[in-house]
Amino acid sequence: MSSQPAVMDTASDRRRWIALAIVMTAAFMDLVDVTIVNIAIPSIERDLGASFGAIQWITAGYALAFAAGLITGGRLGDIYGRRRMFLIGITGFTLASALCGFAANEEMLVASRLLQGATAAMMVPQVLAIIHVTFPAHERGKVFGLFGAVIGLGAVSGPLLGALLTQWNLFGLEWRPIFLINLPVGIAGLILGRKFITESRAPKALKLDLVGVALVTLGLLMLIYPLTRGRELGWPLWGHLCMAGSVLVFAVFVAYEKNKTRRDGSPLVELSLFRVKSFAAGIAVQLTFGIVMGIFFLVWTLYMQTGLGWSPLRAGLTGVPFSIAVSAAAGLSVQLLVPRFGRKVLQAGAVTMVAGLLLYIWEAGRYGTEIHSWQMALPLVIMGLGMGLIVAPLTDAVLSEVPREHAGSASGLINTTGQMGTALGLGLVSVVFFGSIDEGRIAPSEMGTAFAEAFQTSLWWVAAVLVVIFLVMFALPARPKQHVEGADPQGDADAGGEAGGEASAEREPVLAH
Repeated sequence: MSSQPAVMDTASDRRRWIALAIVMTAAFMDLVDVTIVNIAIPSIERDLGASFGAIQWITAGYALAFAAGLITGGRLGDIYGRRRMFLIGITGFTLASALCGFAANEEMLVASRLLQGATAAMMVPQVLAIIHVTFPAHERGKVFGLFGAVIGLGAVSGPLLGALLTQWNLFGLEWRPIFLINLPVGIAGLILGRKFITESRAPKALKLDLVGVALVTLGLLMLIYPLTRGRELGWPLWGHLCMAGSVLVFAVFVAYEKNKTRRDGSPLVELSLFRVKSFAAGIAVQLTFGIVMGIFFLVWTLYMQTGLGWSPLRAGLTGVPFSIAVSAAAGLSVQLLVPRFGRKVLQAGAVTMVAGLLLYIWEAGRYGTEIHSWQMALPLVIMGLGMGLIVAPLTDAVLSEVPREHAGSASGLINTTGQMGTALGLGLVSVVFFGSIDEGRIAPSEMGTAFAEAFQTSLWWVAAVLVVIFLVMFALPARPKQHVEGADPQGDADAGGEAGGEASAEREPVLAH
């Protein structure tokens, strides 16, 4: 096969590990930026005199712009080059971070956060796509293990880093360093990325599907905006109508994409990917797991800071055992456990997380508002181990049989699905957490106890969703399969028509230094 030497060159090139460090740092920067702002909200509110509506947009605007642009960002990488789009994305993200850090008023900060989310949507899908096309199949397990560790570290280090930077009040800048810290990281990523990341794109010429972009962006906004703002606005009727209407928009999108595929072969989303069983099942798990993350992390923060009255720094430090456990388990799961036990590892992760949740529920009820950080360590470690067993193998499972020319599109779908799940989880918080508090008309003196009880109720919901995840995981392949370039063409011939022998040559990336 004519393209094989390029793959061998890439596999033997040590520069790919530097490229991996660069794209993982960018992914970490995005993960931290999602959570770091929440800790600094009181400081931003005081400094800028920001209104409640502006505060909501500072937090929700990033998520909205990010989720709405992920699929498009992934496809742009397939068409124009993943390295190019990554560099454009990280440049825009760095500039937007500077604008956030130097914002003179609430309007400028909201606009800068929207820009930050939009540029992150160009940058983040390229991370998984670059990994997918840069590393040969036998190394990807190790690489996705590292990626899972980064996810776990980024998920809980944001609040800790935000608490430290805000509390230190560096140079009298108060909250601004939480954004300005991205500048040296982004500049270094841009310089090193230009030198060490190898360019890749789909070998077949593709066109940007502008109608598809408009439909998927509209559908995502109609779903995610009401979920993000629903509780603050009192769950108005138009919000429910928007969410219901998004289903119709997505149906129109699917019909249009099918027609676009038949017409010119350049759809925004390769619907044939969903005929690959591992991809479809992995996307379903990703969606439900996003719901778990959306519920847990928000109610956990509210429980510690509002219910227990802990400082942001104490709350951030309490999450350190969780972060360490996720990172450790993520590395072990892909490299040692999944090759031997297959999907049972992911299912064991779901069961382990449920065990940690049940222990946490018991402790929250047993100790009430007198609970200490060290008493939370054991359930958090158990939950972290369970999460680590899921996040890294799941990414590998979803992408393992995806044709390389659609790596960007698939990566955008993975990230978008996770964001949609998180948004659904955040919407459910209004029901499972705030609902039980609002119903009681609680006196201020009883607020801590009420938050502890609402926290326990929320964790029961999280445990129930994890049981659903456990069942959905039966649709994943029982054993890990080889990645597409090493797969048996005959065995994969029915996977959406993408694995036939005649298509094998198209699976190799177009590479250029």
